[in-house]
Amino acid sequence: MRRSCRNRARRSVVLLKFAFGSLCGKLRRVKFLARLDPRHGAAILAGLLLAASFPKPGLAGLAWIAPGLMLFVAVGQRGKECFRIGYLAGLVHYLVSLYWLLFVPFPAGAIVGWLALSAYLALYPATWVWLCWRLISTKKCGGEQSWWSAVGAFFTTNRWQRAWWALLCAALWVALEMIVARFLSGFPWNFLGASQYRILPLIQMASVTGVYGVSFLVVWFSISLAVALLRVVRQPGLRWGWLIELRLALIALVGTMIFGLNRLLEPAETDRQLNVALVQPSIRQEVIWSHAEDADRFNKIIALSRLALAVKPDLLIWPESSMPNFTEDNFRAITNLVAAHKVWMILGADDAEPRPGATSPKDYDNFNAAFLLSPEGEYVATYRKQHLVVFGEYLPFARRLPFLRRLIPIPGDFTPGVEPVPFELTQPRARTAVLICFEDVIPGLTRRSAGDDTDFLLNLTNDGWFGESAAQWQQAANAVFRAVENGLPLVRCTNNGLTCWIDSRGRLRQVLQSASGDVYAPGFMTAKIPLRSAAEKREPTFYHRHGDLFGWGCVALSALVCVIHLGRRGSTRAVI
Repeated sequence: MRRSCRNRARRSVVLLKFAFGSLCGKLRRVKFLARLDPRHGAAILAGLLLAASFPKPGLAGLAWIAPGLMLFVAVGQRGKECFRIGYLAGLVHYLVSLYWLLFVPFPAGAIVGWLALSAYLALYPATWVWLCWRLISTKKCGGEQSWWSAVGAFFTTNRWQRAWWALLCAALWVALEMIVARFLSGFPWNFLGASQYRILPLIQMASVTGVYGVSFLVVWFSISLAVALLRVVRQPGLRWGWLIELRLALIALVGTMIFGLNRLLEPAETDRQLNVALVQPSIRQEVIWSHAEDADRFNKIIALSRLALAVKPDLLIWPESSMPNFTEDNFRAITNLVAAHKVWMILGADDAEPRPGATSPKDYDNFNAAFLLSPEGEYVATYRKQHLVVFGEYLPFARRLPFLRRLIPIPGDFTPGVEPVPFELTQPRARTAVLICFEDVIPGLTRRSAGDDTDFLLNLTNDGWFGESAAQWQQAANAVFRAVENGLPLVRCTNNGLTCWIDSRGRLRQVLQSASGDVYAPGFMTAKIPLRSAAEKREPTFYHRHGDLFGWGCVALSALVCVIHLGRRGSTRAVI
């Protein structure tokens, strides 16, 4: 066994060198980070502050400092250096906040994925810093300016121009987040607004703008705060000069908090509840792939389910990838368990069906799916995951780049589902929209899945890929916004944390923990999920009705301003 592991490790190293040898050679020639000066150190600090604002440690206040710091580190630099500073800050941020990718049980593939994804995502803050300073350029000059003289030149603009610029920078940030959420299948993970998930009055604005509105406000305030502080240093004699720079963002923040407090104080009484039991088996990813462990794995989750059923829930829920195989014996054991306790059941498992016109038994499509079983043990409905994880559930370009199969040896590719499938329960009557894996991180997909008659959202996920890391907490923080955006409770049943439920205002109501406080341990949790009364019709939020209207508005504004400003051709110039 040890010899086999060593051989696999050697092969991984060889493949890693093969895949990145030429790239590393080019990077050495470019000498991208050949010399670090104080600006680069400050950029690294900004990246660390951004990373620390997300779980864990989740110091949300740092997110109100980092964008302004990142931006003003680059003041007075040419476009290329602005881009480099933004890229360095973004790269540090993503390398630190996405460290949990290294826990994926493919050593070489984990390193490649961590580096490649971080390097790609860092392009967005780099573009942001570059564009922001291009939009406020007011003069041509032959060389770079010192930081202090550049700050002085910045304050030669009038205060309304500076206020407009801060708004534009916030809109640009949101526009880039909109692109990240969609380009190359999208990776809407840890948008800046998600770092504020515990500040409940603030995040209520997501019911109107989505998470993008929170990102906008944080960036706007951060830049305004940086300008205000610089004005204090620059013109200490002006007692209230700093407040002039900060007032618009401050008014917006106060108004947002008042709106959020009013929303939190709205009565949320209901005369109906659904008693659910959530099972968290805590199975390592290596065990999930090992068919030799199937029997023990199945017996473990059955034993936990029997304990959970002792409290007589209405609905029993298993997480994603909870079923080893849908064999006849396993299916019979599940249906007997359900029928004996007269309980509804939702579970995650693989599904398959022959391809149209298939001539071979091996010619079929695999799906990552969820199943609904009635209290009589009968199959009711199936939902198939629509948004697959690249390099986790399918390998792009695997036929053209076969070495990827060795770097990331996933068992096979899944096929995406085509549409949401509501799961409807009777006695008690309830309807849920199912989201599998990181689909609860995707705003648009969640919104499309939540119909007007949906009672709650349900996420089945398997974070066993990432060990006991911050990935589970980061996904839950993102999921909080799906509840607020759609005005619906969100129930999360996970393989190894965080099994919990979130109410329609984003409060984390219950989290499954062991006696020692371990959220990753095996166990089960029961919860009472509020349902709308039978005669009540759910009032959809503005975001649910109109979607990313705010986000697309930021995209349109950013595009218009960039066309106007960047379309003007001129000689090479340094930004202020």
